[in-house]
Amino acid sequence: MAQRVEHLVTIFTFTGLCLTGLPQKFYSKGWAQWMVDHLGGIDQTRWIHRAIGLLFVSATVVHLAGALNALLSRRSGFTMVLNKKDFQDCVLQLRYYLGLTDEHPRYDRFDYKQKWEYWSLFLGNIIMGLSGLMLFFPTVFARVLPGQIIPAAKVAHSNEGLMAFFVIAVWHIYNAHLQPDVFPFDGSIFTGRISRERMLHEHPLELARIEGRAPDTHDGHRGHDAERRVV
Repeated sequence: MAQRVEHLVTIFTFTGLCLTGLPQKFYSKGWAQWMVDHLGGIDQTRWIHRAIGLLFVSATVVHLAGALNALLSRRSGFTMVLNKKDFQDCVLQLRYYLGLTDEHPRYDRFDYKQKWEYWSLFLGNIIMGLSGLMLFFPTVFARVLPGQIIPAAKVAHSNEGLMAFFVIAVWHIYNAHLQPDVFPFDGSIFTGRISRERMLHEHPLELARIEGRAPDTHDGHRGHDAERRVV
């Protein structure tokens, strides 16, 4: 349940930041000026962006604290860390797409694409959060850091935000909702349920472990099965 709430908060904050941040980046465009006007003007748009940004930073901190607590209490292992099998799966997947093999990778709870997306977005969150705080409190940071850090933070914040938008709009939306196996929408993140057929196709190693048909083949999956109900 906690993961589903966290996902909803992420959807809200990311959408809000895009709606209030992109018009500021492309302020000379007609659509951007229209959005800013409908948000109450540039000053109000900036304050809305900052308020949502603080919520965004708080959610990232809460996620990090929860992840560290789960690791330290041994309720979870390093399930999101890329390992040798992920690289092997990536190569095998490419060979499968190119018609060089009929063998398809057998994934555990998370495949290499999900891990790559997780870490890219998590690191992006840190860049966006730190640069955003620097732009929100420039005089505070300029007292302890070189003054050049403020314009550098502006460039990093603007470009990282645009890249994050494209990653979510293209990569995540396609893999989560538009790919043939789940089209037109995958509601598992909101319901916590996934069919056995999908598990067998997408996460056969995890399904085998849940059903007790095979030993654990991946380090540290304790405590996760309750979050995913196979139906």
